[in-house]
Amino acid sequence: MLLSVTTRMDSYIQFMTVLILFVFVLAITYLVTRWIARYQKGKAGAGNLEIVETCRVSPNKYVQIIRAGKKYLVVAIGKDEIHMLSELSEEEIDLQENRQEQALDFASVFDRVKKLKEKDKD
Repeated sequence: MLLSVTTRMDSYIQFMTVLILFVFVLAITYLVTRWIARYQKGKAGAGNLEIVETCRVSPNKYVQIIRAGKKYLVVAIGKDEIHMLSELSEEEIDLQENRQEQALDFASVFDRVKKLKEKDKD
């Protein structure tokens, strides 16, 4: 009887140890990923090139607005080629700074999905 209790206790302690190590590794992975993302974002934003907006035309073709220095260029990007379509002035562009933040905000996406699920139930 005593041997059975100790083996159960050992199994429980071993399980808790593995669980704690898993959570620790998960937390470290999350923190390192965020750190690398900030580092790369800071490095990429330091140059003169910036992709302002991207529109997908087909599975492997895009139209992008790119800021190169003080100029804005419209380019068509395909699988193996890139073509400049036009040059835009700053007045012709509708810059919406927080559009990407709204689209990538998890809480707003989650609320929309919840509303869709509620409509499906009704």
